[in-house]
Amino acid sequence: MDSLKEVMERHHQLGQVAWIGLRPARLAPVVTVNEVAVRLTGLEGDHRARPGKRAVTLIQAEHLPVIRALSGFDADFADLRRNFAVRGINLLALRDREVEIGTALLRITGICAPCTRMERLMGPGGYNAMRGHGGMTAEVLREGVIGIGDAVGVD
Repeated sequence: MDSLKEVMERHHQLGQVAWIGLRPARLAPVVTVNEVAVRLTGLEGDHRARPGKRAVTLIQAEHLPVIRALSGFDADFADLRRNFAVRGINLLALRDREVEIGTALLRITGICAPCTRMERLMGPGGYNAMRGHGGMTAEVLREGVIGIGDAVGVD
């Protein structure tokens, strides 16, 4: 019988980058890009670029329909203000794991809780619609380039 540790390390498939967004300035609209340079401080062109456990944010692409259903708002990835939308692999299951995306190496570090901006964007209940679906944070371990369609693999 497999141990719990072995089961937790097993994934059905590789994930894939579905969307990339940069926040050029605080409160500025998110800019969608096809590719981004990843530095130890975060994403080139993102105003939040600083080293540490929250250098990059990721959201589960499969959660977008859930957020829409729970909020009644036709949100898109740019509205949610994360850097990457990833499909095909459970981001929460990657917590504390090293993940190779494109030529960069990230460590998924924790939950990325929604902010109160979601309440203003989606209306009453927007914050709670995002709870549990806000994504994950990550630190950069190796610089590289990440593009749409790149594989998300566990090291």
